[in-house]
Amino acid sequence: MHVARIVRHYKGKRYVTTLLRTSFRDHGKVKHRTLGNLSHLPEHVIDLIRRSLQGEAFTPADEAIQTLSTLPHGHVEAVLGTIRKLGLATIISSTPSRQRDLVVALIAERLLFPCSKLATTRHWLNTTLARELGVADADTKELYQAMDWLLKRQPAIEAKLARRHLEEKGLVLYDVSSSYYFGATCPLARYGHSRDGKKGLPIIVYGLLTDASGRPIAVQVYPGNTADPTTVPDQVRKVRERFGLKRIVLVGDRGMLTQARIDALREEPGWGWISALRSSAVRKLVEEGSLQRSLFDKVNLAEISSPEFPGERLIACYNPLLADRRRHQREALLVKTEEALARLARSVERRRKKPWLREEIGLKAGRWVNRWKMAKHFRLTIRDGHISWERRTQAIAAEQALDGMYVIRTSEKKRAMSAGDTVRHYKRLCQVERAVRTWKGLDLLVRPIFHRVPPRVQAHIFLCMLAYYVAWAMRRAWAPLLFADEEVEADREARDPVAPAEPSDSAREKRKTKRTQAGYPAQSFRSLMAHLGTRCRVTYRVGPASSTVTYQQTPEPTALQAEALRLLEL
Repeated sequence: MHVARIVRHYKGKRYVTTLLRTSFRDHGKVKHRTLGNLSHLPEHVIDLIRRSLQGEAFTPADEAIQTLSTLPHGHVEAVLGTIRKLGLATIISSTPSRQRDLVVALIAERLLFPCSKLATTRHWLNTTLARELGVADADTKELYQAMDWLLKRQPAIEAKLARRHLEEKGLVLYDVSSSYYFGATCPLARYGHSRDGKKGLPIIVYGLLTDASGRPIAVQVYPGNTADPTTVPDQVRKVRERFGLKRIVLVGDRGMLTQARIDALREEPGWGWISALRSSAVRKLVEEGSLQRSLFDKVNLAEISSPEFPGERLIACYNPLLADRRRHQREALLVKTEEALARLARSVERRRKKPWLREEIGLKAGRWVNRWKMAKHFRLTIRDGHISWERRTQAIAAEQALDGMYVIRTSEKKRAMSAGDTVRHYKRLCQVERAVRTWKGLDLLVRPIFHRVPPRVQAHIFLCMLAYYVAWAMRRAWAPLLFADEEVEADREARDPVAPAEPSDSAREKRKTKRTQAGYPAQSFRSLMAHLGTRCRVTYRVGPASSTVTYQQTPEPTALQAEALRLLEL
């Protein structure tokens, strides 16, 4: 049998007929018998029939091609592409090596699925990350060796980042945070001021240095009982000696740049600072007459001077919204304290047979008035079996007069930095705070810390800093797709430096509609990474189970995935 195609022309038209025929000989002549008309069938079906009659064998599609593996790839492509674009691998080491590949994999995994080192060796096999970097055979021992190798290179890496992002006469932002620690074997784990709210656990302190935009430059780890101001001299030496910068302006909060630290900075030629006064110092300015509420009758910012701060510029600011918020908070805490004291008084009155002694009542009362730092606003009268109290109205009024006022202090001259810019630069510390929140959040999970020896703890913190360096760049590029305010950088330089920051109209619309200006669903960083992860690299096997012929295929990205890759310039 065979398929025959017959073409006829009739009255200027062309007719094609496809027939299924069989051939035979009759008295030495070849003749054909038509078995059926195939003209009504689709062309691909006719082709299959023709090829089958010619002896070609066909296998069902589900038997001819089998799926061997499906590995998430889109988010790996985004992270590794960003790392390549930033040149981070070259910053880590200019020479390719196994250790460098492992470190890059650890940085990428910290963004994809932050976990322990043992879990890392398991999870990166569930994506294309291990295959992309050729580290699928790595074990935990090799990862720890790579961390040790990275720690030795930390000074050189930070110096390269500083050369890229810092400049003479520029700003550096510095802040200190801490993370809780499980265990008691690490010498760095000490009891101190925990910023995580985890009571009863030791902590590890680390100081983060960034550029003016909040891009991380360097990090240093300290024991948990280290006071914030004592870390400042280390940063000064680092910037001066390791980074080679002679003229720099350090921005730190009032708890960091204390008077003692500022006095030390005065001894450093070329160094400037921006900080703020503590509330006690602001109160003293009011008492001596240097700072008056009448300064803010028409403006919310005014420069003042005081003999207590020679050679410094003091910029007084008043924020009425902040004043209202503090006033309401104080009243709420006063009421809560009075309610607690009332409960204590009722308990004291019920003790008729064996009244509480004055000392016992004082201990309990002190616990309540100090819980919300309201002791300065109450006058307690305590006797055996009795407690009463009253508000210190004058003290409350004196503190209320300071509500909404704060004073920025700086060494920079007016011709080099205006008052408004000085306030704006101080408020840039929120960039460092955002970095720390990202470290501690679901994006990087810097805590809890399980490493037992100080070098591994230091390497872990440094890895998180490098991962945030990548995340910072990705967040900037993805701002049009995230809930982030795309106009915040431009607005920061033009808006009122004292008034609370207001989201732009585009940001308000994005939050209201939950969609971007381009019509895509607005995303968080983590949800966008998860969506990219749905784009998988699939490995197929061709032929039977014994076949070794395989090929890989990655589907075309969705519209949202394509836009995310475009914004990363990948």
